[in-house]
Amino acid sequence: MPSFPHYRPRRLRRSEPLRSLVRETSLAPSQLILPLFVRAGAGVRQPVSSMTGVSQTSVDEMLRDATAAAELGVGGVLLFGIPETKDALGSSAWDDEGPVQRAVRALKREVPQLVVITDVCMCEYTDHGHCGVLVDGEVDNDKSLELLAREALSHARAGADIVAPSDMMDGRVGVIREALDDEGYGNTSILSYAAKFASAYYGPFREAAESTPQSGDRRGYQMDHANVEEALRETWQDIEEGADMVMVKPAGPFLDVVSRVKRETGYPLAAYQVSGEFAMIQAAAERGWIDLERAMMESLIGIRRAGADVVITYFAREAARALRA
Repeated sequence: MPSFPHYRPRRLRRSEPLRSLVRETSLAPSQLILPLFVRAGAGVRQPVSSMTGVSQTSVDEMLRDATAAAELGVGGVLLFGIPETKDALGSSAWDDEGPVQRAVRALKREVPQLVVITDVCMCEYTDHGHCGVLVDGEVDNDKSLELLAREALSHARAGADIVAPSDMMDGRVGVIREALDDEGYGNTSILSYAAKFASAYYGPFREAAESTPQSGDRRGYQMDHANVEEALRETWQDIEEGADMVMVKPAGPFLDVVSRVKRETGYPLAAYQVSGEFAMIQAAAERGWIDLERAMMESLIGIRRAGADVVITYFAREAARALRA
């Protein structure tokens, strides 16, 4: 049989040990980051209706979740704060006794092996729900930069390992880097939401973070979902301003962007599997349409295969548990 193929790929697919032996892409719990939503109070655990298993928690309850994640080998947490009061400037964002700041101190004291990342943005803290200062109904880029730097400094003072500006204001990485350096926080890293797209996949998050804009939308400062060259320009700009790591958000619909950013910059790259991606998998699994664990792992491996070094996902604990099984 001269046409018989000498190379038969199926030979190495016959069993799980063989498949594992030649698997090209790996995923480890240490590459996963778990987002957590923290608010004031004690003993608070308020479920997010659109995100199965996700809750807003007080710091004490947050520590329980973070400790469980650390025991599973999860690499870190990403903190979002829900303040008790909001105003036009989002001044609660730099309150040293705010929920994020208290959470950071508690984590560094109780779970020091976790990398602690803090989201730096104004949308959770402003009464209008936008990511910066509003002037005549529009977000004023330059007036917002000082406020973002104040928030980042407050997180650094609390002990954050990494601050992660997610606002998409032009120039914010440079302003934050300068502020951190001037105040003696030169070792605090910056993970920039470098390519953050205006996306329909953020809906459940806005419930969790209580950050829905009261008017308009965020398309004036978040990226058009059709643009990849612009994503690369945004990423290079943040790198030039001092970002230590960069991020693509969302992950699943933008795997081509993940791939190109990693290939063309070589920088440490995070990809955020956002709330809508998580909620869709959960909802389909709850209806019996897909297998939850298999779909979860396929989606996370796909993000890694595209080039992400770190995956931010609400599945972090479940995925870590599956990987350790």
